[in-house]
Amino acid sequence: MVELLKKPFGNHGKVHDITPQAAGWRYVGFSLYRLRPGESAEEATGDREVILVIVEGKARIHAADRDWGCLGERMDVFEKTPPHCLYVPNGRLWQATAETECTIAVCSAPGRGGHEVRRIGPDGISLTARGKGTNTRHINNIAMENEDYCDSLLVTEVFTPAGHWSSYPSHRHDEDDYPRITYLEETYYHRLNPASGFGIQRVYTDDGLLNETMAVKNNDVVLVPRGHHPCGAPHGFEMYYLNVMAGPLRKWCFIPAPEVESIIERDAR
Repeated sequence: MVELLKKPFGNHGKVHDITPQAAGWRYVGFSLYRLRPGESAEEATGDREVILVIVEGKARIHAADRDWGCLGERMDVFEKTPPHCLYVPNGRLWQATAETECTIAVCSAPGRGGHEVRRIGPDGISLTARGKGTNTRHINNIAMENEDYCDSLLVTEVFTPAGHWSSYPSHRHDEDDYPRITYLEETYYHRLNPASGFGIQRVYTDDGLLNETMAVKNNDVVLVPRGHHPCGAPHGFEMYYLNVMAGPLRKWCFIPAPEVESIIERDAR
């Protein structure tokens, strides 16, 4: 089985490069650049669509033969302000040149060329609370299914307060049986505040054949090929993650784990 917990290669340059081939699946790709002022990164999208997420810092972006100017505003992801992003379809080239120290996430999935290059955020993205009690977290939706400017990608940011759970109650989206459930591969790019902290993520199936519990550190990525995948932020450590999902159908339909169904029913009252 592919190792689900991916550590960064280092602290500078391209520190993650998760391809479908390396992950052992078909759809989701995720890479991460940490650039110093004046440094550049560029890639051709090939047969994949891409959403560039300026996680932190500022960068000048050139894509599809157009200068998109300087994108980025928050200097620390835990400011929780809406991100600046750019959608780039397949068959195009993008380049980013850092104007400050910056972190750029490259979220990718198969593209069909059905959409044009466009800015996403900060306008139109609002931090929204989800859940209740210690299941409360806050969401910046970047490209979920109600937005129609992607072929395959579903992308969102989640901020989980210290002592809270997230991606919970536990749920899975690992079967292609719409509308009951959809098959979506998923990556989690984690950040912790303070950066020396840790969080917990479990990935498990109902039959127990997959049952991994991982201590995630700052800048780690977790792969979710199937199964349930809750996260916990211990007291004293705030958690951020950037989710990337994709599959054969751009719909997010999931099934809760049997052990949490009573929790969902209780919370719905």
